[in-house]
Amino acid sequence: MPQDATKPTHPHAVTDLCEEGARLYVSALTTGRISRSEAEAAPCLLEFALLHPDPDDATWLRPVPPSVALAQRLHPIEREIVDRRRLSIQLTDAFEPFMAISAQSPANTHAITVLEGFDRINAALNLATAECRTEMLTIQPGGGRSAHVLTQALERDRPLIDRGVSIRTLYQHTARYSQGTLAYVERISAGKVEIRTLEELIERLIVFDRTVAFIPARDDRRVALELRHPGLVEYLIKVFEQLWRRAVPLVEEVPYDPTPEGISGVQRSIARLLVEGHVDEAIARRLGMNVRTCRAHIAKLAAALGSGSRAQLGFLIAKSGILEEECLSSGASN
Repeated sequence: MPQDATKPTHPHAVTDLCEEGARLYVSALTTGRISRSEAEAAPCLLEFALLHPDPDDATWLRPVPPSVALAQRLHPIEREIVDRRRLSIQLTDAFEPFMAISAQSPANTHAITVLEGFDRINAALNLATAECRTEMLTIQPGGGRSAHVLTQALERDRPLIDRGVSIRTLYQHTARYSQGTLAYVERISAGKVEIRTLEELIERLIVFDRTVAFIPARDDRRVALELRHPGLVEYLIKVFEQLWRRAVPLVEEVPYDPTPEGISGVQRSIARLLVEGHVDEAIARRLGMNVRTCRAHIAKLAAALGSGSRAQLGFLIAKSGILEEECLSSGASN
């Protein structure tokens, strides 16, 4: 049945009674009743059972006493609280014998926890985020991330920013050209947030309060490790700090100095990985770009060095000395 367009709607909860509803309820309590025609302006009063039909005259509505209306709403809430308390006691009783055994076992230190599946990984990350109070360190390899991933990240990071938590994040240089990533960075820039980028990064890493770290355990990231061993966490923090010192703040330009042959810093990085024997897909993944862009850089590199084949390209890279230039440039920037 189509809804009457002239009938007012009140999309609100009983705890947020509308102005008209409150006025009419007061009037009904004061006079003992109101007409049905008056109540049409506030259908929420009948919906919330604050009015009921007059048994003597159907054209009138009588108010339900507020003490009765309150009791009707409190009763299911109090019953749910009792049920929850009972459940918590049952859970405590069920796990108590296992906790006693766990406390006596020196091997069960929870230093490394394997998390399988995105739901469990995200649940662990959400819990660690909620408990974080001082600092979060993150490494996010790859180029620009999808809108869905960035939305999840924003929802997770916003409470940290509101609590004044310090956040330092490392992206790859290619993320500088992602409008989605730049928009995300702009939305979180009000807090104590620092963003830097680097040509090449290790796999994803998240560290909370220098006590718990998360790393992927599989390439598809469907399995992760939650690390709480102080030695492991400290080691990962040292890796992060080393990369952080080499990285370029997002607000600064990346110092790419082309060689006399016109070979850019990105192409020198690709050249190094080519000499090491990596295929195009692996190079693209490590540098956070798509394979097509990677192959376009390889083609420019080959043209600059006058290479006619892939095998010859490796020889010409070694002969050109551009990798020595990359090392000197890296040393100068450190």
